[in-house]
Amino acid sequence: MPPASRSNRAPAWSPEDLAADPHAAGDKAERVESMFTSIAPRYDLNNRLHSLWRDQAWRRRVVALAAVTPEDDVLDLACGTGDLTELLAAARPRSIVGMDFTEAMLEVARAKASRRRGAGTPATYVQGDAMAIDLPDASVDLITIAFGIRNVTEPGVAVGECARILRPGGRLLVLEFSTPRRWIPRMLNELYSRHIMPRTATAIAGDRSGAYHYLPRSVQTFADPANLAAMIESQQFDVRRQVPQTFGICTITVADRR
Repeated sequence: MPPASRSNRAPAWSPEDLAADPHAAGDKAERVESMFTSIAPRYDLNNRLHSLWRDQAWRRRVVALAAVTPEDDVLDLACGTGDLTELLAAARPRSIVGMDFTEAMLEVARAKASRRRGAGTPATYVQGDAMAIDLPDASVDLITIAFGIRNVTEPGVAVGECARILRPGGRLLVLEFSTPRRWIPRMLNELYSRHIMPRTATAIAGDRSGAYHYLPRSVQTFADPANLAAMIESQQFDVRRQVPQTFGICTITVADRR
């Protein structure tokens, strides 16, 4: 069933769905696509407001850790509306592709790219599945994934696909939400992400898909940084470092292809 048709009939995520583990839903891919189709027009606005404008700082840190060179062929996987893709493009790699599962998000990314001014490598935006990346073996030097790995039906399969298309020594950087370790930031983050943000973001987006209720639940039920690192290392990678951002609200995992 097409995402728009589904979202017109029922929310992508109901309270009953989120009482269980949303990552175990058999139709998770369809639900995620429906959800992002619903929130695409206000996605960037909500990101800025609800991260207190820190989301772009986190992405810039990814670019800095990626150490992009003019010889790099880059894939920004689960690129969404292209925020990270455009920052990577400004670092002047040899080529850059932004790939996402949801066409509505890519439409926003393409419009954003058309308005971009200044020097940089033009980005190409394509629809694609992280679990079956339509690129040849050993064809990419750098892959980034920002806030997308937990939305994939089988994250381990997606990481395996990254290993397949990366050249030996290539880099994988994953930016994903995490839980702060210190109790005060953890308590404040939980209050904000579980009780305040879902209401305000839903209102701003005019959303009926349940997207912003899915967000904190999907973080709560996803792998923590240590388990994410273990999953990545099981797929022909060596995790070089993990860099917490803003008291551990999110973490950047940096890995090298063996």
